[in-house]
Amino acid sequence: MDKSTKYDYIIIGTGIAGLQLAYELSKHSFFDKKSIALIDKSKKTTNDKTLSFWEKGQGNWDSIVTKSWDEALVYAHNKKHSLKLLPYTYKTINALDFYNKIKSELSKLANFCFINEEVISVKDINNPKIKTNKNLYEAKHVFDSRIPKDFFCRNKFITLIQHFKGWVIKTDSPSFAINKFTMMDFRLKDGNQTCFMYILPFSKNKALIEFTYFTKKIVNDKTYEIYLKEYISNKLKIKNYKILETENGSIPMTNFHFEKYSKKNITKIGTAGGWVKGSTGYSFKHTEKKVLSIINNLKNNLEPSYKIFQKKHKFYDKVFLKVLHDENHKGEWIFSQFYSKNPLERIFKFLDEETSFTEELKIMKSLFSFSFIKAFFKTL
Repeated sequence: MDKSTKYDYIIIGTGIAGLQLAYELSKHSFFDKKSIALIDKSKKTTNDKTLSFWEKGQGNWDSIVTKSWDEALVYAHNKKHSLKLLPYTYKTINALDFYNKIKSELSKLANFCFINEEVISVKDINNPKIKTNKNLYEAKHVFDSRIPKDFFCRNKFITLIQHFKGWVIKTDSPSFAINKFTMMDFRLKDGNQTCFMYILPFSKNKALIEFTYFTKKIVNDKTYEIYLKEYISNKLKIKNYKILETENGSIPMTNFHFEKYSKKNITKIGTAGGWVKGSTGYSFKHTEKKVLSIINNLKNNLEPSYKIFQKKHKFYDKVFLKVLHDENHKGEWIFSQFYSKNPLERIFKFLDEETSFTEELKIMKSLFSFSFIKAFFKTL
């Protein structure tokens, strides 16, 4: 459609949350007559990240899945856990394929348009006004992926950062078992910090190898590279390889009340909406579920963010974060216990926030320790 200045819905940001929301809106005839604009200064033309998730059976993104696995490995210093994932499958897609798929689908629809501009401000009134570096727009409702400024003054909230650097490497000879991926390998440590290696083998000669921290502060870029090189050389015993791609990222793991920044006419989405799971940084499938809740709320004339969070899981995340924040060296023990003392289906259900209270008690029992008791009462 021709670019207007007034829309029913404006989505600020064409990242994972903004595009998933737009894509889901396009699939429901209820919104066929709604005018929808997506505003972002970036055209999303680079493969800036790898998107990985688990799910049962077929999913929305199977047509662009790069690789999938049905077995995972978790390494502690003295143990190796092999995890059979069925009935789940772990899948990965390239972000660029995700961007291109949705942009291609939406460009065919007359009621959607993309605006390549930078949002400067949003005025919270009955019909919010969105000021960009070029124009002024108006919407009946705005979905905003910009993180609130208050988050960066987060003095009373528990916050860690999941930060990482990864290389997609190609080796001269077969070096990877392609039917299983490494979820966490704690055998290479940076002091007493929680850090681990993550490996996605795409073929016998090609894999993503990523060094990840769950810590209060990020590290120098060269630090990741030191550990990546050491791991490839000493743990994987690979001498000759070529770096094909590099990805960096940082994801907040926090109990900050993002959800309180959603208003009657402005709904925060993605990281800005609190859609990243505080205890793990997982977000892709959580985004999918939050988007479906928003669609259902809109159809029923409810506020978009109505009941899209479960308070008990917010509490569990806060306890977990408290332990990792206060005793960061315990990360290896926590995850080793978590994955070795629980069946995989219970683990994934818990991380997907789909467990019963009985299942949650079993999870708690597997992590029972003085550290968690302290964190529990401090959190209360």
